[in-house]
Amino acid sequence: MKTEQEKTLLLVGNPNAGKSTLFNKLARGHARVGNWHGVTVGELKGKARRGALFGYTLCDLPGIYSMDSLSMEEKYTRDVLLNSPSAPVLFVAEYATLDRSLPLLVSLVKGRRCALVLTKRRLFARAGGKLDVAALAGRLGVPVIEAEGKGAKTLAAEIAAALGAPRCAVGGGDLDGIFVPPREGLSRADRLLLCGWFSVPLFVLLLGLAFFVTFARGMPGDLMKSGVEALFSDILAPLFDGFPPVARSFFQSGLCASLGSVLCFLPQISLLFLFLTLLDESGFLSRLAYLTDGFFARLGFNGRAVFSLVMGFGCTAAAVLTTRGLDDKRIQRRTILCLPYIPCSAKLPVFLTLAASFFPEPFLAVVLLYALGVGISVCVALFLREKRPPFLMELAPLKLPDPVFVAKSLCFQVKQFIIKVATVILAFFLASWLLSSFDFSFRLVEAEESMLAGVCGWLKWLFAPIGMADWRIAYAALSGLIAKENIAGALAMFYGGFPYGEASAFAFAVFVLTCSPCVSSVSATAREVGWGRALLYAAVQTGTALLLSYAAYFALVMPALALPIGAALICAIVLLRKNRETLSSLGGRRPKKLHR
Repeated sequence: MKTEQEKTLLLVGNPNAGKSTLFNKLARGHARVGNWHGVTVGELKGKARRGALFGYTLCDLPGIYSMDSLSMEEKYTRDVLLNSPSAPVLFVAEYATLDRSLPLLVSLVKGRRCALVLTKRRLFARAGGKLDVAALAGRLGVPVIEAEGKGAKTLAAEIAAALGAPRCAVGGGDLDGIFVPPREGLSRADRLLLCGWFSVPLFVLLLGLAFFVTFARGMPGDLMKSGVEALFSDILAPLFDGFPPVARSFFQSGLCASLGSVLCFLPQISLLFLFLTLLDESGFLSRLAYLTDGFFARLGFNGRAVFSLVMGFGCTAAAVLTTRGLDDKRIQRRTILCLPYIPCSAKLPVFLTLAASFFPEPFLAVVLLYALGVGISVCVALFLREKRPPFLMELAPLKLPDPVFVAKSLCFQVKQFIIKVATVILAFFLASWLLSSFDFSFRLVEAEESMLAGVCGWLKWLFAPIGMADWRIAYAALSGLIAKENIAGALAMFYGGFPYGEASAFAFAVFVLTCSPCVSSVSATAREVGWGRALLYAAVQTGTALLLSYAAYFALVMPALALPIGAALICAIVLLRKNRETLSSLGGRRPKKLHR
C-alpha cells in the first residue's frame, strides 16, 4: 500500500521547460502557462483524472535551476523536494537545454523513483540539434519519455510504466556521442528583436494598435460592445414591461441595467487578453524584459519586473502572485506597491463609462488614463527606489503562438470573467437593488428614501470636494473595493450613466485608477507580504487616491491652481524621499526594521 507521499508526483525542472503544459494535459487543469520564466509561482495540485496515473496527485512546482536557490520561487521548490523524500519526480527538460539540466537531475533523483520528460522537440530539431533518446536512458539509468505529439492517455501510460521501474541510480551526465546541441548564435529575428531601437518602438506600436482596435469608434471592440448593450437594453429589458412594479424594477434596473453594463465590456476585455497572450507566447515579452533592464535598474527593479507589470494590465491579483519569481523580497514588495496603479481589465468598464463625460473619443480617454496609471506607477517606483540585485534571466525561444492554445487560453479567461459576473458581482448588484429599492418597512420607494440611502448618507461627504455630494457616487466608489466592475454596474443602476460634469468625471476616474485594488488582489498581496502589510497598503492607497482626485478636480476647475498643486506634490514627494533616505542611512547602513 503506497503512502500519500508516494502517490504524489512532483513536476520539477528549469523555468519555461513545459511543466505547466504537461500538468494541464495530465490533470485536465487550467494552470497558467507562458513562454517565459515565473509563470508558476506556487505549488499547483491536481488529480490525474484518467489513464494509468489515475489516483496520483500531480504537483506542478515553480522552475528551479539548482538546489542552491536564489529566487523565492526556487527556494519554495527546494523546500518541497526536501520535505518529500519518497515522492516520485517527473523531471521536465527541454531538448535544447538538456546538457544544462542534467546536473540538477542528478542532484535531485538519487534514490527516488523518477522519469525524464523531454519537451519542445520540433524547435530543437529545427535548430539542428540531435539526441539519441534510447542511449540517453541507458547512460543515465533513468526512463526517458518524449512528450511532444502524444495524447494524455499515451503519456500517462508511459509515465506510469516508468514509475513502476526500480528506484533510480543515476549514471554520469557525459553526453558525448548522444547529444548534438542546436546551432549557437542568434537568428535574424532574435538579432532584430534584441535591438532596443526596433523592439521598444515596436512594442509601443503594437500596444497602440491593440488599444485602437479595442476602443476606437467603429472598431471591432466598440462594435461588439454596442451589440451586447443592445441585447440587454433593446431586447431583454422590454420583455419585462408588463410585469408588476417590483418584478419590473428587479429585472430591468437590478439585472438588465447592472449586468448589461458590465458584460457589454466582455468583448473589449477579451481583445486585451488576446494581445497579452500573444505577447506571452511569442517570446517577445522576455526580450522586452532584457531590453528594459537598464530602465528598471534606475527604478531599483530589474528586467524581470516587466512580466509582473505587463500582467497587471490583465489582472492585478495574478500579477501580484507572479512577483514571487523576483530575486529579492524587497523588490517584490516594491513591485506589489506599484502594481495597483497599472490599470487592470476590471477598471476598463469604469473608464469607458466615465470617458464620455470628459473626452469625445473613448480611445484617447482610455489611452490617457492608462498612461497616467503607468506614470504614477513609475513615480511610486522612484520614491521607493533602492539598490537592486544582479539580473539573471533566460530568454524564451521565439515561436509563432499555437492557435489552439491561444483559443483555449482566451476561452478560459472569458469563462472566469463570466463566472465572476454571475457570482460575486451579481450578488452585489442584487443586494444593492434590494437595499436601494425598499425602506426599512420593506415598501418599494425611490432610492433617496431607501435603506441604502439611510445607512450610507454620510458617505457623500467623501466626494463633496469634487462636486459630487452624493451618497450613490460614494457607494459606487467604495463598492469597487470588492470588485472594480461593481462601480460601472452601480452607476448604471442608479443613473443609467454618469450624471456629473467632465471635471468630476475625470477626478472620479483618478480615484478609481489609484485606489486600493479589489479584495482578491488584497488577498493575493496578503499571501506574499502578510495581512497587516496588505491592509496597510490598501488603506494608504485609498486615502492617497482621495487626495489625488481632489487635486485633479481643482486643477481642472481652477486652472490657475494647476501649477501650484503640481509643484506642491513634487515638493512633497522630494521631501518624503529625502527623509526616507536620511532614515535609511542612519548608522551607515539600512535599518532592517524598515524592510519588515
